[in-house]
Amino acid sequence: MSILADRNEGAQVLLMGNEAIARGALEAGMGVAAGYPGTPSSEIIEGLSKVASELNLYVEWSVNEKVALEVAAAASFARLRSLCVMKQNGVNVASDFLLHLAGSGIRGGMVLVTCDDPGALSSVNEGESRHFAKMVEIPLLEPGDFQEAKDMTKWAFELSEELKTLVMLRSVTRTSHASGNVKLGKLPDAAKRAEFRYDGFILDLDTGIMISPPVTYKHGLQQARIARAREIFEDSPFNTYEGPEKPELLIVTSSACNLYSKEAISLLGLKDRVGLLKMGTTWPLPPKLLAKHLAATDKVLIVEEVIQFLEDNVKIIAAEKASAVGVKTFYGKNDGTIPAVGEMNPDIVIGALAKIMGVTYEAMPKDYEQKTQPLTFSMAPNRELTFCPGCPHRASFWNLHVALEKDGRKGFVCGDIGCYSMGLLPCGYNTMKTLHSMGSGTGIASGFGKLGQFGLDQPVLAICGDSTFFHAVMPALVNAVHHNANITLVVLDNSGTAMTGFQPHPGLTVSAMGESVPALDIAQICKAMGAKVEIKDPFALEETQATLNRLMEDTQGVKVLILRQLCGLSPEKKAKKRYEVSVDQAVCIGEGCGCNRLCTRVFRCPGLVWDEEAGKARIDEVICAGCGVCSFVCPSGAIRKQEVA
Repeated sequence: MSILADRNEGAQVLLMGNEAIARGALEAGMGVAAGYPGTPSSEIIEGLSKVASELNLYVEWSVNEKVALEVAAAASFARLRSLCVMKQNGVNVASDFLLHLAGSGIRGGMVLVTCDDPGALSSVNEGESRHFAKMVEIPLLEPGDFQEAKDMTKWAFELSEELKTLVMLRSVTRTSHASGNVKLGKLPDAAKRAEFRYDGFILDLDTGIMISPPVTYKHGLQQARIARAREIFEDSPFNTYEGPEKPELLIVTSSACNLYSKEAISLLGLKDRVGLLKMGTTWPLPPKLLAKHLAATDKVLIVEEVIQFLEDNVKIIAAEKASAVGVKTFYGKNDGTIPAVGEMNPDIVIGALAKIMGVTYEAMPKDYEQKTQPLTFSMAPNRELTFCPGCPHRASFWNLHVALEKDGRKGFVCGDIGCYSMGLLPCGYNTMKTLHSMGSGTGIASGFGKLGQFGLDQPVLAICGDSTFFHAVMPALVNAVHHNANITLVVLDNSGTAMTGFQPHPGLTVSAMGESVPALDIAQICKAMGAKVEIKDPFALEETQATLNRLMEDTQGVKVLILRQLCGLSPEKKAKKRYEVSVDQAVCIGEGCGCNRLCTRVFRCPGLVWDEEAGKARIDEVICAGCGVCSFVCPSGAIRKQEVA
């Protein structure tokens, strides 16, 4: 049984932050959850999907974040409590509907969980989602530890229904993916029933139609809700203070930075000198509470991730209440005390605190660091970012690289978000030349593909994954076909959302809850749009390269090449080798002319190892996935493959 469905009220359990959020939603009586997979948010929907049948939930991986928000909104309109989950990039995708939903209001409690990624640990940016809450005028909550992640999520549904508005709950990677002790609450037993009323007066939020206009009236309601949230937040138990009555320095913080700040104060021995005000309700900020604590000190340090959202809003309140709280000296991101990029950690907070308070702190003696450094560099192998052994993307990018070299016209690939984003790097032979948001590779290629009238004669290719195709590529492909752009779209179909854990997408026959669903055929969709479509196996190198060269030479409209091969780590393929691969060292010419270590220096599969002593390549049998692609790459034929019976 999943711990999320544990009915042992009061039990102390160890939960990941994302699990705590999911449990909080369940304790709130949530009925519907929708999202799109994206680290660090994915485990919330994953966890809920596993208890969906047991607890009578509907859980889905939606085609993208905007649709996920719309699905969750439908449940709310039908008086069910609903949850929508995404990472920070997804809020950008959902923002169009988010703006309208904030205006129309909701019925059943509705919570948008966005998991930000300070430091871009699993992203190509560290974008902020907090600003959306302020922009669209909805309340923003930020749990400061794992117990709060559960309790605050439950309260968020209650707050949502009281205010009749969507509530945003923001987590960060170090909250979502770390674990802590959580005391379980009660799971409700009440049956859930959906009903959508639309027969009342047009402006009646409970019985009328659900729309965002008339704007002047609805916008006024939004601002009234925010004003009411501000009043409620004045007494919120999720805003806490620790420290002396009149601290020399007040730290104002939120989210995971609460834990970093606590650790820094403790390690520096400043508990009697520094106060810690942890804000769980970060938009709108409660002005009376802030003013009370600001008045007790002359110096204020704001600790947050990533850019100065909390800092700016605290300063506004300080300015508005200046006659009551007095003039303050602020430290934070604006003056450079705290960096405005990257994730926070205790060492950064310690450095800031030590500087402000005039204390010294040495985390590690210099002689100890000097002694350990040689050991660190000698014992830890250099591990560059690379595709997994047996990854079909390595073969796909090898094919693209070779085909573009053969073509000789300086063609290029417009990239996209996924495992294949590493096509920018040496492991992808530096093939990708643009990388932005999901679907933007095809959109940008569509633009490049119309520049022939200005003399652009370079072949233009775009690349995307199968999940991304459904998420955001289809509209861009429509645009390219409609405008007859001269491009080749390469779809890397590895049968799952591999980057985030093999979550299903519309191209597969299973849903998030394990139910059988109809699969949509990417090739048929592209043909229906009017594109020329071919399907190849990226492991068939010669055939795939010849196809790519032929498609690049075709200057009439949009061509789509689907490279179909299962991910090497997929559940269907994991630990199953198609070939036993070996190197005949008598044939291997290693660094000699005509090879120069092509397999280990250029092709770079982790399953291929350079043996310094022998001066030959060899196969690491533990790592090798048995795809056999390297046997086609070796110019001397030294790499042999034998099919596994």
